[in-house]
Amino acid sequence: MTGSPALPVIDVAPLAGGGAGTVVAGTVVAGRAAAGTVAEQIQAACRDRGFFYVTGHGVPAELLDELAGASAEFFALPAADKTEIAMARGGRAWRGYFPVGGELTSGRPDLKEGLYFGTELPEHDPRVLAGLPLHGRNLFPRQVPRLRELVLSYLDALTSLGQSVLAGVALSLGLDAGYFADGYTADPTILFRIFSYPPSPPEAAGWGVGEHTDYGLLTLLAQDDSGGLQIAAPEGWIEAPPVPGTFVCNIGDMLDRLTGGWYRSTPHRVRNLSGHPRLSFPFFLDPGFAAEVPPLPGRAATGDDGQRRWDGQDLRAFTGSYGDYLLGKVSKVFPQLRRDVLLSR
Repeated sequence: MTGSPALPVIDVAPLAGGGAGTVVAGTVVAGRAAAGTVAEQIQAACRDRGFFYVTGHGVPAELLDELAGASAEFFALPAADKTEIAMARGGRAWRGYFPVGGELTSGRPDLKEGLYFGTELPEHDPRVLAGLPLHGRNLFPRQVPRLRELVLSYLDALTSLGQSVLAGVALSLGLDAGYFADGYTADPTILFRIFSYPPSPPEAAGWGVGEHTDYGLLTLLAQDDSGGLQIAAPEGWIEAPPVPGTFVCNIGDMLDRLTGGWYRSTPHRVRNLSGHPRLSFPFFLDPGFAAEVPPLPGRAATGDDGQRRWDGQDLRAFTGSYGDYLLGKVSKVFPQLRRDVLLSR
């Protein structure tokens, strides 16, 4: 394992804040050229590592700083206070707190605790009234009241950023900049997690989160200065250390599937050896819950080298809506919650 992340840093400013719209309208040649350059960089990153750093994103540093402070305050609460918003209380919305060991990766408990959030929906929303899983209100701790406003502001900021990055992904594939935002992510599935990883002794066998790939289209990750994120590469596991002012961006299985394996979702894992708790903030921008998983051209199970995916899956095997696919995935992460909530109603 190397000490260098070997990941590119991509300035997405030409895509953010209307840059993608400039490309669509074609009114500013310089803007089009700048966005095209970003798209080329994204293509190279998605073909090479499946991971890159994003800068020029426009997300206020003070928002993330305040979110980190409020999150640390929550995780420092006594267990009884944290479990007031346990995920079982979130019902079918699948929101709230889980303790260390409460989430599984590849069937093994992770060494982390966390909070699950999503798009905030009122009780009278038709999807909530219909009992659609993963839709509803978030659970927020009464002991840290400022966390609510910070989380909702962060969801808005990262949704905007994610759509901008997807505009670059679309351009990198020779598509219109609005290909995703006008279709698959017009009404996106938004999932946001706040994780706290306790320090892990070097001799410990367990992982904060074990080897996995992400389910959807795009992940944007903010992390504190603890380090610990590792990415699979041909030369072995490499580090993706925190770079101030950036987000780590990676593609998920659905973009892998959509591109027929030309862009590959890359396995990654986390171990916290910093000696203190590690905070991370993964944000997932996925297709609409009711959207059909698009058909793929070419191979989905193998890459250009003819090698099968890291976990042996054929991503063409699933048909149906993205919501069906996602529920199958998250039910494996929380099997008890699946039994108690999804199957009991």
